[in-house]
Amino acid sequence: MNSSLERYTERVEQYASRFSRFPLFLDVTMVLALIGCAFFGTQLSFPGVVRPDTGKSLEVLLGLSCFVLLKYRTHTRTVVVVVAGVTIAAIARGYLLTPMLLAPLLAAMYWLAVLCDRRTVRLYALVVTVALLTVNLFSDGMRDLSPVLTVIGPVFWMALPLVGGSLARLRGDYLEAVKARAEHAERTREEEARLRVTEERMRIARELHDVVAHHLALANAQAGTAAHLSRSNPEQSRKILDDLTGTTSAALRELKATLGLLRQDDRPKGEGLEPAPGLARLPELIDSYRSAGLEVVVHQEGVRRPLTPGVDLTAYRIVQEALTNVAKHAPERAAHVGFTYADSRLLITVSNDGPATATAVAGTSGGFGLRGMRERAQSIGGDLCAGPRPEGGFEVTTALPLQPSAAVEGETP
Repeated sequence: MNSSLERYTERVEQYASRFSRFPLFLDVTMVLALIGCAFFGTQLSFPGVVRPDTGKSLEVLLGLSCFVLLKYRTHTRTVVVVVAGVTIAAIARGYLLTPMLLAPLLAAMYWLAVLCDRRTVRLYALVVTVALLTVNLFSDGMRDLSPVLTVIGPVFWMALPLVGGSLARLRGDYLEAVKARAEHAERTREEEARLRVTEERMRIARELHDVVAHHLALANAQAGTAAHLSRSNPEQSRKILDDLTGTTSAALRELKATLGLLRQDDRPKGEGLEPAPGLARLPELIDSYRSAGLEVVVHQEGVRRPLTPGVDLTAYRIVQEALTNVAKHAPERAAHVGFTYADSRLLITVSNDGPATATAVAGTSGGFGLRGMRERAQSIGGDLCAGPRPEGGFEVTTALPLQPSAAVEGETP
C-alpha cells in the first residue's frame, strides 16, 4: 500500500514539474475550470425553491470575475476583493451557497494564503467570512436551513483554502530553507577544500624548504671542509667526501618522498615512499653535522616518552632546521641540543655559543627558516621562540604538546 502511494505521489510530482514550465497554460486551464464550477453552482437550488431570475447578467459577471484570477501573482489582494464582491452579490440575489459557487473565491483565498503575510491573510479571511455569513443568513436561497447550518457551511468551506494555502506556504518556506542550507553547505565545502589545499601546499613547502635547506647547507659545509683538508689531511678529506655522497643521496630520497605526495596515481597510499622522519633518526642527523665539522652535544632531562607521528616529525624538523642555521650562520662550530620531557609537553632547545651580536638562525631578517619552524610548532598546538642569548650566541626554544601515555625508559635521542 505504501509503495503504491509513493509511486502515485512521484508520478503526480513528475507531471506537476512538467506542466510547471507552462504557467500561462495552467492559469488558463484553472480559470476555465472555475468558470465551469461557478456556472454549475448557479444551477443548484433546493427542491421547491425557484432560482433567482437575474437575466443571466450576474452569471456572466461571475464567469468574468474568474478571469481576474489570472493576475493572482501580482495583484493578489485585488483579485480577492473582486471575486469576493461578485460572489457575495450572487448569494445576496438568492443563489444557493455551495462549494461550486464558491470555487472562484476559494481559489482566490488559497493564493492569498500562499503569497501574502499572515496578518493580511487573517484580515481578509475575517472580512470575507463575516460578509458571507451576513449575506447568507438573509439570503432567500438558505431560508429552509437552520441558522446553525447556514453558519457552519461558509466557515467550513472558507477554512479549507486557508489551511491548504498555509500548508503550501510552509512547505515552500521549508524547501527554500533546505535549498539555502544546501547552498551554504556547498559553499562551506568549497571553502574547506580551498583551505585544505592551501594548508597542504604550505605543509609541502615547509617540507621542501627543510629538506633542501638542510642538505644543501650540509653538503656545502662538507665540501668546504674537504677542500680545506685536501692537502693537510687527505684521508680525512676523502672520508668527508664519502659522507658528502651519503648526504646527496639522502637529499634525493627525501625529495622523492616529499614530491611523491603531489603525485596522482593509483598506487596505494605511501607505496614506494619512505616513512616520515622522527627523533629516532636524530643520531643519523647529528653524525651528518659532525662530519661537516659541527660539534653537536645532545642532553636529555626527564623520562623519554613516545610521541605521536605529528609531534615526532615536527620535533625532528625543528632540530634539523635549527642545526642547519647554526652550520650556516654561527661563527662557533658548536651547538647544544636539549630535550626536556615534562608531564604535558616536550621542551626542545637548540643553542650555539658566540658573540652576543651573532645571529645563528635565518629568518629574523625575512627568511623562511624561523617562520617555518614557528608554523610547524603552531600547527600541532605548540609554541616557538627564538632570539640572541644574553651570554652570546642564539637559542631556539620549542614547547610541543604530549598526549598522555605510559612513560618509557630510553636513551638520549
